[in-house]
Amino acid sequence: MSHLLDKAKNYVSEKLAEMKKPEAEVLDVDLTDVSRSCITYDAKVSVTNPYSTSVPICDITYCLKSNNREIASGTVPDPGSLKGNDTTLLNVGLKVPHSVLLSLARDIGADWDIDYDLAIVLIVDLPIFGNISIPINSKGEIKLPTVSDLWSK
Repeated sequence: MSHLLDKAKNYVSEKLAEMKKPEAEVLDVDLTDVSRSCITYDAKVSVTNPYSTSVPICDITYCLKSNNREIASGTVPDPGSLKGNDTTLLNVGLKVPHSVLLSLARDIGADWDIDYDLAIVLIVDLPIFGNISIPINSKGEIKLPTVSDLWSK
């Protein structure tokens, strides 16, 4: 009897390992707003849902680092859901305080951008399986606003 139970466990675990999961990637990070307290960047995240039904997103968390220092982190409230058999474009707002930018002066001064490492985690609720985490990592450069950008807002 235990032999049969072990076979069933192995079969289920193999099927779970082969199961398609939503896939995601960061397409772009752009400046969206400059305020007195912070600069807001928008990370455009493309998520492909292989299932025929929509899948609710429970949570989106992010951590933005530069020179191995955390410069912004947070959670996106009420992120919505992923469309069934489709690609959903999510906008993750990253708020970077001005005080942090001043501490990165050496990196910024060289080329007027921030070299970044962005980690985003999507937590989606799959029926039967429960919550799964989809980690997304991206590296690149974020251009800082110029004086004309500051006055045009």
